[in-house]
Amino acid sequence: MTTLHAHLDAWSNRRDGRRPVAEAIAAIAEAAGELAGAIARGPSAGGPGVEGDGGQSLDRLASAMFIDRLTDTAAAAVALEDADEIVVLNPEGSVAVAIDALDGANNADIGAPLGTVFSLLPATPGQAPEDSFLVPGAHQYASGFILYGPYTALVLTLGEGVDIFALNPQTGEFVLTRAGIRIPPGRREYAINASNGRHWPLAIRAFVEECLAGTEGPRGVDYNTRWLGAVVSEAFRILVNGGIYLYPGDARPGYRRGRLWLLYEANPIALLAEQAGGTATDGFGRILDLVPADIHERVPLIFGSPDKVERVMALYAASVPQAGQRPLFAARGLFKS
Repeated sequence: MTTLHAHLDAWSNRRDGRRPVAEAIAAIAEAAGELAGAIARGPSAGGPGVEGDGGQSLDRLASAMFIDRLTDTAAAAVALEDADEIVVLNPEGSVAVAIDALDGANNADIGAPLGTVFSLLPATPGQAPEDSFLVPGAHQYASGFILYGPYTALVLTLGEGVDIFALNPQTGEFVLTRAGIRIPPGRREYAINASNGRHWPLAIRAFVEECLAGTEGPRGVDYNTRWLGAVVSEAFRILVNGGIYLYPGDARPGYRRGRLWLLYEANPIALLAEQAGGTATDGFGRILDLVPADIHERVPLIFGSPDKVERVMALYAASVPQAGQRPLFAARGLFKS
């Protein structure tokens, strides 16, 4: 069985300059294994719900674990979703790490999935730390996420496809379980928080209404809705089973450019999606082409099977009128699943 360390060694040995990236990923995986143990302990010391009395909340504990493990690598700097400032580790390092240490932290107390999302970018000695992060996501060396659920899974791309590793809790090693995964086409599922429907832009309303119309609508098939409240769990399902995830910007104050983090969530997931044969967009263009103006920039994110994502983009581009006034809802549909 191929371990993550063996996989990284083989990858880094094929080309000069890859070793720092491999070491940073190995450090992230070690921290993830420790964090998985803390999560599994539940409300005991170091687990969910620990506040005060010298304890740390789980999200702060997670951030500290990743920083600690990355300190002895070639990571020049780490940008954390929950920190205002970039943490400088090794000014001579060649890798910059952006990380959301605990995605879906609010799920901890109800036993729902949690995750960690990370992105590795080039760092140049002598440049300002933020300069490494304010670049298009297409510059990423690698990206991935860890899903803490029934088992702990590491989903990783090194720019050569997407692989899934599972944590062996007895050995602490991540072991390759699925190699070269591709997003299956034709899956009749979409993930969106329907409670915000009244705030959605017209293109999103139109797409969801097409899905809700089922066999009698323009897509000609029945759809299922999914929503787990943590983007890593949605991403895992879509990478393995197919479908589409939608977190658009909407009309609420502070939500017009979405609520997901470009550096810490959208970029790494977009790279994974593309490497698995999918598509990722903000509704108008490719996520990986966006240049962040700030390390905490937010963005709409729509990703998944290309046919479905491209349909959403077409609706944005067409500036569709109010749902119910479009010919798409006539008896003869133009688009199928």
